[in-house]
Amino acid sequence: MFKSLKGRTGAAKLEDPVVIIGIIILSVILSYVIAKGGLMTVAALLGLLPGLIFLNRLFNHPALGLGTLLVFSFVAIGLTRYLVGVPLGLGVDGLLVISFVAIFFKNFYKKINFDQANRDITYLLFVWFAYAVLQLFNPQALSKTAWFYAMRGMSMYPILLVPLALMLFKRLRYLFVFLYVWGFFTILGTLKGLQQLYIGLDFAEQFWLDTIGAVTHIINGQLRVFSFFSDAGQFGAAQGAAGIVGILVAASIKGRFNKIFFLIVGIMGFWGMMISGTRGAIIVPMIGGIVYLILRKNIRVLIIGGVIMSVIYVFFAYTYIGESNYQIARMRTAFRPEQDASYQVRLENRAILKTYLADKPFGGGIGSAGNWGLRFSPEGFLANVATDSWYVQVWAEQGIVGLILHLFILSYIIIKGFFLVMVKVKNVELAGILGALIAGYAGIMGASYGNGVLGQMPTGALVYFSWAFIFMAQQLDREYSYLVSVGKSPGSLANKT
Repeated sequence: MFKSLKGRTGAAKLEDPVVIIGIIILSVILSYVIAKGGLMTVAALLGLLPGLIFLNRLFNHPALGLGTLLVFSFVAIGLTRYLVGVPLGLGVDGLLVISFVAIFFKNFYKKINFDQANRDITYLLFVWFAYAVLQLFNPQALSKTAWFYAMRGMSMYPILLVPLALMLFKRLRYLFVFLYVWGFFTILGTLKGLQQLYIGLDFAEQFWLDTIGAVTHIINGQLRVFSFFSDAGQFGAAQGAAGIVGILVAASIKGRFNKIFFLIVGIMGFWGMMISGTRGAIIVPMIGGIVYLILRKNIRVLIIGGVIMSVIYVFFAYTYIGESNYQIARMRTAFRPEQDASYQVRLENRAILKTYLADKPFGGGIGSAGNWGLRFSPEGFLANVATDSWYVQVWAEQGIVGLILHLFILSYIIIKGFFLVMVKVKNVELAGILGALIAGYAGIMGASYGNGVLGQMPTGALVYFSWAFIFMAQQLDREYSYLVSVGKSPGSLANKT
């Protein structure tokens, strides 16, 4: 029946009765499906073809999955304000899993090489994940469902994302792709925040503020800007990290365009941090700056940087300059905790937790505190005591044993990063860029003392990608040296991202 179609191309095939009948039948079926399914069915059908094309590209180039995840981590939370009830957060899980599946099919007829992921950081993250799995048997835990949701950001994403990044983002060009994507969304995030502050909120943002956000995002009649992030705390910390990373990358990277772009990223990052009204975010550039000054191993730079840091500290802690500006005044309260009522409440809550956890070395179970605790086990003790801090949350849910293990892993990563950048990396430009990533990570570690930012998106993803690039420092250094030896500028790769 189909022999008549052989050898015929283009519009000629549309004249064949078989094709015409097929089109009519397909049109009838689609019309029936759309009539029954409505608008959502139309949207699904429209997205089917692009989805198939994306999967085809992904299975041929698994690194696309990680790149998509990086972008998705920035926009997913913001989209939930418009697509109410759609579990977009699970999209991160899906992209991680499908990237692993893509690696499997990409190497279907040959052995998968896991050598890139065979590193100390992978083993440490596996131990952290294994400890989280053992928390399933914690007798204090009240909800297995809460464990599943909370464990993802706490332990699962690092053990999945870091090995994937080690395997798929193992070339120097991916480092520049990562930095440019981060920079683009930093600029976009601050522009969105400025729109919220000076023009106003859109309908979805206003609904979110009216229903659940106003309690924490309207302080003394002033809006704490949240952009397309989950909240102002996450926005402020992420922009603070982007600010310090952007400035430091601009100081290190070669190429006029690169320098201008990352200088803009740094300025916009700090601007976003200020308008967020997140006091704890100021610690990100301060700690990050100190860490970078040490990494530079330059006494003159260290002295100049120390003087600048001291001036900033004195400005906020001992003067009232700019007090009429709400953002400056709010940031200043971070340097005067004795005058901050909310800080005193935090100290009281930690004293309560200390008493409760005295005989619980493994904590109250993952997902028992914070929002997940309120959602799945509101009758639990930990669900009704605010943790505020990332480290306090780890302590409350996983006990002193979990907190010590977690702090050991975080500290090991930063110490190993110091060693790699200061001792092993020979190229000044690359050392400066990787040093900027270490500075950003150190700043996030500091901010996590006051807010639960480390395990949330996009900050968590940015930190995990940074870990992977830091631990690949030596091979990136070798690639850098090779490019220089053949007369190519490594910095020019950034202009091709």
